[in-house]
Amino acid sequence: MLRSMVEARELYKSFGETQAVVGVSFSVPIGQIVGFLGPNGAGKTSTLRMLAGYLEPTKGQAIIDGVAVNDDPLLARRKIGYLPENCPLYDEMMVIDFLHFVAELRMIPPSQQNERLRPICDRCGISSVLGKDIGQLSKGYRQRVGFAQAIVGDPDLLLLDEPTSGLDPNQILEIRALIKELGKEKTIILSTHLLYEVQASCDRVIIISDGKLMADDDLETLMSRGTASRVSLLFGPGDGEVDATRIREVLASVPEIRNVTSRPSEGDGTLGFSVDAGGDGDSRPALFQAVAQNGLPLLEMYREQVSLEETFRKLTQGT
Repeated sequence: MLRSMVEARELYKSFGETQAVVGVSFSVPIGQIVGFLGPNGAGKTSTLRMLAGYLEPTKGQAIIDGVAVNDDPLLARRKIGYLPENCPLYDEMMVIDFLHFVAELRMIPPSQQNERLRPICDRCGISSVLGKDIGQLSKGYRQRVGFAQAIVGDPDLLLLDEPTSGLDPNQILEIRALIKELGKEKTIILSTHLLYEVQASCDRVIIISDGKLMADDDLETLMSRGTASRVSLLFGPGDGEVDATRIREVLASVPEIRNVTSRPSEGDGTLGFSVDAGGDGDSRPALFQAVAQNGLPLLEMYREQVSLEETFRKLTQGT
């Protein structure tokens, strides 16, 4: 069994009367890239801040590589690289001076700082702007500097809060590639509300809504939720004209089938249908039996793949 890099144990966070995080628990093994999904205001940032030690839980415990953040925050933070959504940078400082400053905070001896920073700057693509003031940089380069400061201490864990927020499509692709590269050697929790970012970068998805954990699974399993209850069928052409009304009646007669709707056909003489079943089981055997007994010209039948977007919508809207 892989050792856990992150453990959230019944985390709660209240701001006055507002419950931002409500009993969130999960574990992340070493080397995994986890997408931390939720609508705006779901509690993602508050949870990351508690993991990073910047916010004290109202109740519960955050543990980083076996170290309880509340018990030994300095030791826990040495293991973490944190990129907030709006990374606080000193606009009046040159990029290289800022990174040396961060290296000092990370207790890297001055004699070792240049050797440590050179590959980091190359990896993050900021070597060409080291002599510029941070205030002169574009949003994309500022985000890259934020990444660089997060990995100066060579942390085992990266906590990334909306790392592509405000970037243009080209910058998003560059940051996404950087995340995947860093994920080869570090554990990453990527907080975002952009579903395509998770699908492009992550091995696993955690979804929260209204401060509560709604789902925690790998991408394939999460997107397969409910696929057994939705089936597509294509009929015809047979010996004669395909009767749409007759097909609907037969499909609707199968137990547990709730809805029968049309879907695109594949040329003349074919008819497509999609059915939804009420149970959690696989409805295909019962459908096939009904179709065969009634002599309907079935060409194909398969379970539909539910998109991450639809799964996310259902989980966060209570449907």
